[in-house]
Amino acid sequence: MPVADSTLPVLDLTASSVDLTRQLCDIESVSGNERGIADAIEAALRAHPHLEVIRHEDAIVARTTLGRARRVVIAGHIDTVPVNENLPTRFETIDGVESLWGRGTVDMKAGVAVQLKLAAELAEPKVDISWIFYDHEEVSAELNGLGRLARNHPELLLGDFAILCEPTRADVEGGCNGNLRVELRAFGTRAHSARAWMGHNAIHDLAPILSRLAAYEPQTVEVDGLEYREGLNAVGISGGVAGNVIPDEAMVHINYRFAPSRSVEQAIEHVRSLFPEFELTVVDRAEGARPGLTDPLAQEFVRAVGREARPKYGWTDVARFSELGVPAVNYGPGDPSKAHADDEAVPLDQIRSCEEGLRAWLQG
Repeated sequence: MPVADSTLPVLDLTASSVDLTRQLCDIESVSGNERGIADAIEAALRAHPHLEVIRHEDAIVARTTLGRARRVVIAGHIDTVPVNENLPTRFETIDGVESLWGRGTVDMKAGVAVQLKLAAELAEPKVDISWIFYDHEEVSAELNGLGRLARNHPELLLGDFAILCEPTRADVEGGCNGNLRVELRAFGTRAHSARAWMGHNAIHDLAPILSRLAAYEPQTVEVDGLEYREGLNAVGISGGVAGNVIPDEAMVHINYRFAPSRSVEQAIEHVRSLFPEFELTVVDRAEGARPGLTDPLAQEFVRAVGREARPKYGWTDVARFSELGVPAVNYGPGDPSKAHADDEAVPLDQIRSCEEGLRAWLQG
């Protein structure tokens, strides 16, 4: 008879979502070290016969197969950024608010705790549910566990509506802006700075780029009833060879956050049209995600949680669902401005609020 591994972390899914958050956070799982927490999550979920549990590397999918007419996907990542003397967790009262302090409390193990609690307890939800717990969100995109599932097993991400339990202060944030980073280059001719007239200064040629960026008025675009604010900004500049050399090349790094009404290709063409005389190189691109809040299922969700839907200005993994044709929103406990902070802490009432809102909606 095999002997149980006593070193494996054990999760108690009968605990409150607050206590479960603490259990999860106290399992250190910095990106690349998710194996222990993935093992614990898998073991805890396999104890519930109403769930079909599938593991792909350190990502786990647990789903009901009740034959319901519609399916909802609810996802959260299990990794964190590096710890900086902020584990183990502790309860604190911060500005009069009862909170749980420590790495991962906001980003995003409080949301994962709500997922696990409800996955264990909702054996007969009104819709079929796919609960997804994935790895490597806090590092480069090619390692992202949800992206890996989308590439290798896209059927596991399919549904009629998706929720990503990223921190939103327990508000509903629909879809997300797209993200584009490009480099614009100017070219000149090197010369000794004492004989500048013999060269051509590439840095000076960047002036029109900076002037146009400073004068640019970003749009506010309505998508499915939500207003997304765009942004076009220089985020870096480089050039120069030495203190006595006229530079022959210079570059401006531009970040464009665009409304999900545009595709990445349309965003690239928009930036290209603003700077037609400059060489443009795309260095990073990510599609946005429409919120899909016109669907009756999504509208029921917003009513059930009792929150007004807002747009998500930053990029999140909801875009991976959107690429598969699944409308998605962000909804989870914690202030996103505290994500990755050394004083990361989540208000306890937001954990409870998210659990209650999701439970009410999924039970019907």
